[in-house]
Amino acid sequence: MTLINTAEIRKFLESLPYPEHCINCEGTDEKAENPVHHPSYEITPSCNLRCIFCYSKIAELKNKAPKPGYYGSLNPKAITISQYGEPFVFGTERVVKIIRRLREKFGEVRIDIQTNGTLLDPEILGNEADIVMISLNAGSRESYREITGIDCFEKVVENIMKMSEQTYTVVRTVFIPGVNDRELEKIAEIASNVEELFLQPISIYRENSELMKRVDVERAERLGEFIKTAYRLSEIAEVRIPGCLLLNIRWFLREHDIGDLLLIRRDAFGSVPVMQREWQFSF
Repeated sequence: MTLINTAEIRKFLESLPYPEHCINCEGTDEKAENPVHHPSYEITPSCNLRCIFCYSKIAELKNKAPKPGYYGSLNPKAITISQYGEPFVFGTERVVKIIRRLREKFGEVRIDIQTNGTLLDPEILGNEADIVMISLNAGSRESYREITGIDCFEKVVENIMKMSEQTYTVVRTVFIPGVNDRELEKIAEIASNVEELFLQPISIYRENSELMKRVDVERAERLGEFIKTAYRLSEIAEVRIPGCLLLNIRWFLREHDIGDLLLIRRDAFGSVPVMQREWQFSF
């Protein structure tokens, strides 16, 4: 049994930087009463993958997926493309055009892209975006195919490496106990070549039947399991965790011991994800 140095974990949490993607997000603002994610431009809710944990396909099945367009404040400091679906379904040229239109409208604004990395063309995208977050939830070809439904592991890894030469690149990984926990060190080794490994705890949707068969719900609901995993992977890559979660962890540690934090259970189950920001326009 591996002994856990709780003092070192506390030090890790207290010194851990916020993810670059979370800078200027209300979720990292202690004064925000009802924080929302910074604005996003949604291109499509569709995706070429069939990930067993996907929330976007649940929203689409329930007719809750957002229509294409810009959502949120008209005075943005950062814009995400996109939180639903795969933005490169319609081609890299289309994404570049939208980025340029957003910069024409808003001026000096940070543009972050969330993508599965299978369809983007690094040569066309170049450094048009300030941050490119590429999802990678498996460390091998076989596991990638089991989780996503397609055989594109090598392509994604190749695009991660190519984008790291162009702009600030993040490997975005969901921690799914019982599914990919044995793959995380391999993922971290890949992520050691980029700026960040952004590790997120799984949100479980009961409609995702394949995930329900495989996920270890007991471990998924232990906050300590997630924190200790992030700490372990930080020896391999530049690990980050969601800024809103990190903010709440630090609040808790002001009043409580690290041991109490590691015993907390979280509700890992989510309801149908709904866009919380107002639609403004589309290009």
